[in-house]
Amino acid sequence: MRKTSLTVLVLALGVFGIITTEMGMVGVLPQVSAELGVTPSAAGWLVGVFALVIAVSGPFTTLLASGIDRKKVLAAAIAVFAISNAVYALTTQYEVMLAFRVVPALFHPVFFAVALATAARLVPAKDATRATTTVFAGVTVGFAFGVPLTSYLAEHLSLASAFWFGALVNLIAFLGILRFVPSMPVGQRVSYGAQLKVLRRPQMWLTIASIVLVFAAMFSVYGYFAEYLGQVTHMDGTWVSAMLMAFGIVMILGNFAFGSLLRRNLVRTVVAYPALCLLVYVLLYAVGPMLAPMVLTVLVWGAVHSGGLIVSQSWLGRDASDAPEFGNSLFISFSNLGITVGTAVGGWVLAEYGARQLAWAGAGFAVAALIVMGLRLRWERVGERRVAPDGRGSLAAGEVRA
Repeated sequence: MRKTSLTVLVLALGVFGIITTEMGMVGVLPQVSAELGVTPSAAGWLVGVFALVIAVSGPFTTLLASGIDRKKVLAAAIAVFAISNAVYALTTQYEVMLAFRVVPALFHPVFFAVALATAARLVPAKDATRATTTVFAGVTVGFAFGVPLTSYLAEHLSLASAFWFGALVNLIAFLGILRFVPSMPVGQRVSYGAQLKVLRRPQMWLTIASIVLVFAAMFSVYGYFAEYLGQVTHMDGTWVSAMLMAFGIVMILGNFAFGSLLRRNLVRTVVAYPALCLLVYVLLYAVGPMLAPMVLTVLVWGAVHSGGLIVSQSWLGRDASDAPEFGNSLFISFSNLGITVGTAVGGWVLAEYGARQLAWAGAGFAVAALIVMGLRLRWERVGERRVAPDGRGSLAAGEVRA
């Protein structure tokens, strides 16, 4: 059991390293722009291309890796992240850095999908949610500490030191995987066709749509966190940095709280999530100009925001239980699509109506997510009513029992 716990922690460290690599670039774009001699908009592509590649390639790269020993997949993926960070630290060419944003982005969904499935597989079924919650903690710790530390190192030491930090974290995770993750050759391989079959289920597309909307609800507001606190609450840079750190720390606690709620009742927790987002955004709008209430609201916001990851992954995993790794890759891809949609709409609202109205963009997406979740559950109930009373009847085409 102790070795299993260490294995799950190593997977969480890998996720931390990946998030630090992916999102840490956000905090160092000014230094990248200056040192590589490119415009800020060109430097921004180092973030945008990463997310775009994940959204487009995730399911396909995961399918291609589905027949390879899980330990080898995890080790190879995290090694690519370590090497990429080293390249960032050493290169002075924008084109080289851009290329090495594309390469790890191809491996990002593979690592996430396999890590989540591996964590669940290593523990008894009743502890699977706890294990995946621990792996997801790597995301929240990455936001809370990895991203700010990357920015701090670039600001106070050098840009190269920030990237060497990312390389070191991923190298330690790589060594941990070699030491603690058992060899897991694929036994009876699930065919590509069998994995893709989950996409033939209409209810799966309703689930996917709800995930896109949930992440759009989250990031249409969070994507402009600094702008909201600066323009609406009139916080200076020091206050905003402190709020970002507090937000990330509370996310760690919220992540485990939502994991506990999911173990008690998955469906109720999933449906409650966009409702909680809606309430938070109404509160955010109401107290936006007031400093002290806004500080407290940021803490509540961080706790709720953290649940979007584990809640959405559990919701989609329910419909893809016969192809869990492919299902996890769908989660990674479509959550990134939601982030793209949310930040685009949030940016439009910010430009056209001002920062305070961002809360209503998030609220609108949250309401839409609730509606789609309701349709998904109604579809499920209709399918269950079509089952014969003796339990031997079949469900409607493409339907699965919850």
